[in-house]
Amino acid sequence: MHEGGCSCGNVRYRMKRGPIFVHCCHCLDCQKQTGGAFAINALIEADEVEALAGEPVAISMPTDSGRPHDIYRCAKCGVAVWSDYGRRGYLRFLRVSTLDEPHAISPDVHIFTRTKVPWVQLPDNVPVCEVYYNMNELWPAESLARRKAASEKAKTVR
Repeated sequence: MHEGGCSCGNVRYRMKRGPIFVHCCHCLDCQKQTGGAFAINALIEADEVEALAGEPVAISMPTDSGRPHDIYRCAKCGVAVWSDYGRRGYLRFLRVSTLDEPHAISPDVHIFTRTKVPWVQLPDNVPVCEVYYNMNELWPAESLARRKAASEKAKTVR
């Protein structure tokens, strides 16, 4: 299990299991929103993230695709702790940089590298995609099964 939170400590969380899949996103939105060269997001079922303290607030962001993107930030310090792309609700894109040990989780794929900062060097042993990719081709069977189960569970709760 991994724990993390915002800079001021107002928001704290625990991952109850490892991520489904981990993206290192090099899109211009992630660069702008983080103030860095990329964002590393650990995709995980929302019910596998346990709140330990505080409640982040959702800030709706514009996207090139037009699909909704809500970034959940600490109300006090403004640090983004996770995102919900497409308002699925059942899946979080947890910001790996907010983990207490952020280097314990590494990316499974580099995405939107067409806008990668030129001086960033990517490892040879991790898939690289100019834009996005086909999940069925890249994700392990267990990851696909976890995502499907989370989606189906969300449908029964509605």
